[in-house]
Amino acid sequence: MSPPAAPKRRMTADERREAVLEVAIGHFARTGLQGTSTERIAADAGISHPYLFRLFGTKKELFLACLERCHERLRATFTRAAADASDDDRLEAMGRAYVELLADREMLLLQLQGYAACDDPDVRRTASGGYAELWELVERLSGAPEDEVRAFFATGMLLNMAAAMDLPQIAGDPGWALAHLREQAQAQQAQAQS
Repeated sequence: MSPPAAPKRRMTADERREAVLEVAIGHFARTGLQGTSTERIAADAGISHPYLFRLFGTKKELFLACLERCHERLRATFTRAAADASDDDRLEAMGRAYVELLADREMLLLQLQGYAACDDPDVRRTASGGYAELWELVERLSGAPEDEVRAFFATGMLLNMAAAMDLPQIAGDPGWALAHLREQAQAQQAQAQS
């Protein structure tokens, strides 16, 4: 006879919040603030729907917490990259770190969903506040002049769009649009022939 199993340790409310945030980021990244089901988030997180609202209050508060988590991750990524770089290489190091971060499709799409939901004043305040904090952080850590920081963020937005559309060649190939249109036409022809 085997000994009785040890009772499972219950998660604390903070641990459960973290688990719900992980699940919610994926849902909001795919379907946005308006299109996401809190019932599905609760089910996928293994909690009841009412408990979800005890943890976060409203669907919008959960969305805002997800956006905050995205901003925290970006700040941590830029801070680490700058700390590991020489003084003259900090802006470039942050750019390389951001390109690596784009591989996390959920985080990327969540950023875009946050911008898309900026018609809501609370979302706009959170998104613009987080963006302003990132700008200040990059400016301070890099020591770069404003025009270089502006170019850094403009390039970052271009990379966001390219990654969201799965067009990474935008960043390095000026002929990307023509090549993409040719690939699309070839795919449509192949589909029509089958």
